[in-house]
Amino acid sequence: GSGKSTLLQIISGFNPATIGYITYSKENNIIISPEKAYKQLTIAAPYLELNEDFTLLELLHFHCNLKPLENHTIPSFISVLDFDAQINKKIKYFSSGMKQKLKLGLAFYCYSSLVFIDEPTSNLDQKSKEWYIENVKLIKPKKTIIIASNEPSEYVFVDEILNISNYKQF
Repeated sequence: GSGKSTLLQIISGFNPATIGYITYSKENNIIISPEKAYKQLTIAAPYLELNEDFTLLELLHFHCNLKPLENHTIPSFISVLDFDAQINKKIKYFSSGMKQKLKLGLAFYCYSSLVFIDEPTSNLDQKSKEWYIENVKLIKPKKTIIIASNEPSEYVFVDEILNISNYKQF
């Protein structure tokens, strides 16, 4: 109810701002146009949908044509997820936890410098929660990660916490 998901959606460009605007920039204040900002970021959230008619392999080929994997082949990425037995399974038959883990994996390991994660461990079992912590720690030195969460265990490794409930609406 504090607006974490909405803020994340606006900053990531998933939803437009109704007031004000977002400016994207890189090192040395090089401005990135909003139309090209998507190339620099990835997002994972339980409310984002995957194409459920694709098999895992089809979805990864489709996704990687839009945003390639970074330091992984499709087979090695599938192994990182521990989804080797799911390669030909349609996404619609994945559990909600498997879908969330897939979204997290794509956000972590597709090319981007900025990763947005909303409620990362929702729908995950204990083993997948441990996978999340292990993998987010692996990418942390290489990427900027912004996490929207009320659950401290989802962000125990962060360098800075911004509590948006302390801010007043404009």
